[in-house]
Amino acid sequence: MFLARRLVLAHFWVAFVAFAAALVLGEWQMVARSPLHPWVSNPEVYYRSVTGHGTVMAYVLPTLVAMGFGYALTELSLKRPLLGVRWAWAGFWLVVIGTVMAATPVALGMASVLYTFYPPMIGNVFYYLGIVVVVAGSWIWVGLTSWNLHRWRQDNPGETVPLAMFGNVTGAYLWAWTSVGAASEVLLLILPAAFGWRDTIDAGLARVLFSWTLHAIVYFWLMPAYIAFYTIIPRAIGGRLYSDTMGRVAFVLFLVFSMPIGIHHLFADPQVGAGFKFLHAAFTAMVSVPTLLTVFTICASVEIAARLRGGTGAFGWVKALPWDNPYMLAVAFAFVMLGFGGAGGIINMSYQLNETIHNTQWITGHFHLIFAGAIVSMYFVIAYDLWPQLLRCAPLSPRLMRWQLWLWFLGMMITTIPWHFTGLLGMPRRMAYFDYSHPALQPQAITVVISSIGGLLLVVSGFLFLWILATARRAALAEPPPYTFSIPVHVQPVPAALNTFTLWVGLMVGLTVVNYGFPIVQLALLEGTSVPVLPVGGPR
Repeated sequence: MFLARRLVLAHFWVAFVAFAAALVLGEWQMVARSPLHPWVSNPEVYYRSVTGHGTVMAYVLPTLVAMGFGYALTELSLKRPLLGVRWAWAGFWLVVIGTVMAATPVALGMASVLYTFYPPMIGNVFYYLGIVVVVAGSWIWVGLTSWNLHRWRQDNPGETVPLAMFGNVTGAYLWAWTSVGAASEVLLLILPAAFGWRDTIDAGLARVLFSWTLHAIVYFWLMPAYIAFYTIIPRAIGGRLYSDTMGRVAFVLFLVFSMPIGIHHLFADPQVGAGFKFLHAAFTAMVSVPTLLTVFTICASVEIAARLRGGTGAFGWVKALPWDNPYMLAVAFAFVMLGFGGAGGIINMSYQLNETIHNTQWITGHFHLIFAGAIVSMYFVIAYDLWPQLLRCAPLSPRLMRWQLWLWFLGMMITTIPWHFTGLLGMPRRMAYFDYSHPALQPQAITVVISSIGGLLLVVSGFLFLWILATARRAALAEPPPYTFSIPVHVQPVPAALNTFTLWVGLMVGLTVVNYGFPIVQLALLEGTSVPVLPVGGPR
């Protein structure tokens, strides 16, 4: 039996309701700076919306999905009740309380600093305290995930950790170390300024500390999606997982290479030397390896499903795929968006090419394709797959699921392709308005309108997703069939290194210290680097 239903449902509902609100904010931003809408009279309102949108999408949605899905994976993959349910509820309520604490000053215009904080701008102290409380709640999930695995190992000595749980623990450990950078920035630099204890802040050091978190957080976002790739998709489309071992390799490579790469976001910043910028660029390229392994493994798993359905030939098997299956559509759409977004990322991580698109709409298009496109599409899959278990309801409507996924895919492509194009032309991101009467900008007006139309499709898709979940038909006292994960084609012994985390966590910490230690210590010891605090939204 699935005993943690209410706990998982609580996480999902708060995540997805907040997600819907953030979607509306995102669409308003696109319309507000398009020629369809007059200039925003107060640009702070625009940045207030950007801050709310980014905070929900970067912190609240992925954290609650990872926690809720993680608790479900712990119970379903280990086949035993979740230990520490009261602590899990405490972590959930901390996230909810922190979200309200952070959202309130943002809504009041007292913390329009964007989710990346951007010191020396300093907003209301409750915004930062809210983020701290959200992270503290997530750390309870990290501790419970590790504790449940430890207890399972004690009761099952020598057994192989299920792939779903292995990925779940990987994501938890990755997040625990990822969040240290932003937590250090907030606790050591921002909060003293937000409380009024200091009138200056070392903005350069703050940006380096946030870069510790800034890129690695993307891989925390995608861990639930990659777990779904390996453990849900092959089973859901009637196939087998090509390789359990490949999944474990991909997970641990993310653990190792996600961390020491964030300074590639600071190529234009003068406070970091060129040598470390190049080092981070090189390590960023390594993150493509686990993604390429995953694409190969899942494509092979999909081919197995097609051949089991009678597909033949070098490419003829593609026609035999279950294209009417929403899960098949979801993985296809996710891989298309991951491919385009990843290709754009290669430009971003290049020390030289980045200069051509730095701080342009290209960046916005890139990370929306990766997160809002590929990753969020798999969040939909996770919810759809677990919903009958969580509600003891009848299977969800495949027709509505297909409509929802198609709308999301088309909306995301229509939104982001113009962003990439205008980014190449130099259109800056995070601008509240543009003067489209200017001859140089007038031809770009149509691209902003097109993106707004794509954003409208995304809003419709997002609310259709909520409708599908909310209208699921409950079956009276029905117990759903036992939940299963994908079965690998070949069940083989798992190498000891791919059944434990000591080596990989050690490498993660070690590479982070090597790649970040000197820049952080150097900046911390330099004198005269602080600048005056710039209060945002009135008194702190």
